[in-house]
Amino acid sequence: MTKQELRQQIRVRNKEHKPTEDALDRLRKNSRFLCARTILLYSALPDEVPTQALLDELTGKGVTVLLPRVVDDTDMELRQYDGQHDLETGAFGIMEPKGRLYTDYLTIDVAVVPGMAFDLQGNRLGRGKGYYDRFLRLIPQTYKIGICSPWQIVEQVPSEEHDIKMDCVVY
Repeated sequence: MTKQELRQQIRVRNKEHKPTEDALDRLRKNSRFLCARTILLYSALPDEVPTQALLDELTGKGVTVLLPRVVDDTDMELRQYDGQHDLETGAFGIMEPKGRLYTDYLTIDVAVVPGMAFDLQGNRLGRGKGYYDRFLRLIPQTYKIGICSPWQIVEQVPSEEHDIKMDCVVY
């Protein structure tokens, strides 16, 4: 199965199911996540595990929370999230942060990465633009956690040399 065929299959599954926060309960129990002081998260699209409550929970605990912001057709940057007032609609209709630019990549302990599909070997299927794969190359030391709903777990995600594997997947 090609990546495009798998994306189509997942889009059909997404129409049949509504994402819940169940995967966040498992994420909250992950030892690497629990110890992290600086976390790259994401602002969820309607078919992704919702993160707004987690974003606010973490910032309330003093964790440095970073969100991606698309800057052009190929790249994204990180901005610090300081609360919902800090968000505006950005590229692809994603809520993006307006906060301070964050470039101290060596301090990022954990990256929680959404995807259209994952397999249990850590392979991730994104939306096809490559934003995360390009960015994750800049933070190779960061522990990468893929997150999705159970119906987004597949036996095998087609992968290529440029695709970045997750260290674990929660669903």
